Amino acid sequence: MADHLILLTGISGFIAKHCAVELLKAGYRVRGTVRSLSKADAVRATLAKHCDVSKLEFAAADLTSDAGWAEAALGAHGVLHVASPFPLTQPKDENELIRPAVDGTLRVLRMATAASVKRFVQTSSTVAVMYGHGGGHPQPYTEDDWSDLSDSHVSAYAKSKTLAERAARDFAAGEGKALHYSTVNPGFVLGPLLDNDAGTSAEAIALFLRGKYPGCPQLYFPCVDVRDIGKMHRLALETAEPSGGRYLGVSEVASFKDMMVPIKARLGEKARKVPVRELPNIVVKLIGIFDPAARGIVPELGRIMQVDNSRTRTALGMTFIPVSESAPAMAQSLVDNGLV
Repeated sequence: MADHLILLTGISGFIAKHCAVELLKAGYRVRGTVRSLSKADAVRATLAKHCDVSKLEFAAADLTSDAGWAEAALGAHGVLHVASPFPLTQPKDENELIRPAVDGTLRVLRMATAASVKRFVQTSSTVAVMYGHGGGHPQPYTEDDWSDLSDSHVSAYAKSKTLAERAARDFAAGEGKALHYSTVNPGFVLGPLLDNDAGTSAEAIALFLRGKYPGCPQLYFPCVDVRDIGKMHRLALETAEPSGGRYLGVSEVASFKDMMVPIKARLGEKARKVPVRELPNIVVKLIGIFDPAARGIVPELGRIMQVDNSRTRTALGMTFIPVSESAPAMAQSLVDNGLV
């Protein structure tokens, strides 16, 4: 399949740049979408530090408009639809996230179908899998599970990813049934930044490096390294598994303390402000009165979610990078890029 043209949406994003590196190293031609071609040179320069970019090109397209998508999809063998809004704090109007996520995904699917694209891989999330159940859901969560959006505590972001994946799967079962469709559902994404354009997960780690919090909230996340997510997208394009695959990108479930301990050990003096003790939940709740980012995590305090993605590991042949490596890699890249 090498030398096929792959359309990569939102190529300037954290995950998408790693997908681009993975594809280009494997010999694919990559056409990345950006909202403005003025971003193209910066993305090319970043990727050129990590791989040969002679097979890289760009197209201007925005998830909120049909303009440019037909041209972007022309001649593509496959699509990696990675672009989707991901904020650190939740918007007042949840539709600011939901509408572009759902409508944008369907827009790209329609254009891909019209262009006779063969393969379509959507970047979903584990937030489409394991939220809204409180403590009543049998554990562990697997590829079969879906978030329950009737729960009022489910965030706008979780709704946007769940609804976008649901809508895409409905489309793939009907109008887009000629497509080989699958999703990659990453957990909390760690691993190295390729440049100084930090995504939301990196900003969360940066807050600890800057000493914003006196301790670690008792939060647990299904974690994954961004390099593994890039690899999973390529493997989902290539797999002989049937259409409809749902691949959970999770190495392990880890707390902030589990991330901070190896960061402090690896970075030494550069991580001197990083806390390694856990904060009592009541302290986090008090911080949340003044800090919107802290306020948003209060409903998840102390909740440990177990994940069994053995089907994903078998189907894609994945061995995941552990948090003890991915967390320090992200922290070191934040330091190296002058972001802390």
